[in-house]
Amino acid sequence: MTVLQSILDPKWHLFIKVAKLGSLTQAAVALDVPQSMISRHISQLEMTCGVRLFNRTGRGVTLTDFGRELLPRIETLEGEADELADVIRTSGGVPIGEVRVGLLPSAVSPLAGNLFTLVRERYPRIKLYFCEGSSSYLEELINEGRIDMAILLREGDVSTTEESVLAQVKLMLVGLNGDPTLAQPTIELTALHDLPLVLPRRPHPLRLRLEKLSKSHDVSFNCAVEVDSIRLQWEIVAAGGGYAITSGLFEHANDPRFASSTIVNPELVRSVVLASSLGRPHTLATRAVEKLIEQEAPLLLKARA
Repeated sequence: MTVLQSILDPKWHLFIKVAKLGSLTQAAVALDVPQSMISRHISQLEMTCGVRLFNRTGRGVTLTDFGRELLPRIETLEGEADELADVIRTSGGVPIGEVRVGLLPSAVSPLAGNLFTLVRERYPRIKLYFCEGSSSYLEELINEGRIDMAILLREGDVSTTEESVLAQVKLMLVGLNGDPTLAQPTIELTALHDLPLVLPRRPHPLRLRLEKLSKSHDVSFNCAVEVDSIRLQWEIVAAGGGYAITSGLFEHANDPRFASSTIVNPELVRSVVLASSLGRPHTLATRAVEKLIEQEAPLLLKARA
């Protein structure tokens, strides 16, 4: 496959990256290239412009007045150049190019392999790149334009967002099998008062949601243990560390070690959504992958439930 180079001089792409990160070193790490190469290209741009683009400081670099004036115009050109390159590359109507997709660790097992196989079968000229990380990390990648899209969990109502809802599930309280607290299929929210809970650290959306519920329903949520993933929540519960609040969608809900009850009054709904980046150009390839995920991920998640 012939790869069409960007119409914009690649040195300007480096200029944008350095400007965003404020550091030659961080830009080199992000782009996986030698720092000396970035420094050389920036110097060449400055020689061409006849004026400095960056002020060098002990902590990194900052844009000069001219650099600040130039940055938004170069960013506009970058977007237009990428869109034009995609038009040229896909003039035959075949999606071509790299698409970057972020996944939460809990979504890797049910989704990554299946989506990879579907993309390879239907769009063999798309190069799919997966990364995984926490919700906050993936949000950062989306905002910085480092990935095209991500499958994330959202707490509460998502009707006001433009994100595609792939699935909605009810939250449940998870504990050890045989625990009398979980003897019934449902449990009132007020029954969670002062129970030892295994929860993600702030600013995880679930923690913020529980804080609001605490005030509106006069319930004290006792965070006994903080962990950074759903899998860790379940394993700490198995070790007797307390109860988890989760959907069971991405976990082994049939694990004989555990029992669970759906939380009611009120029911707590969690959504699995596909969030897209506004910082990267929407190409024929990204649109094809978005559509495929919107069609197939709900089926994969339903089979998992």
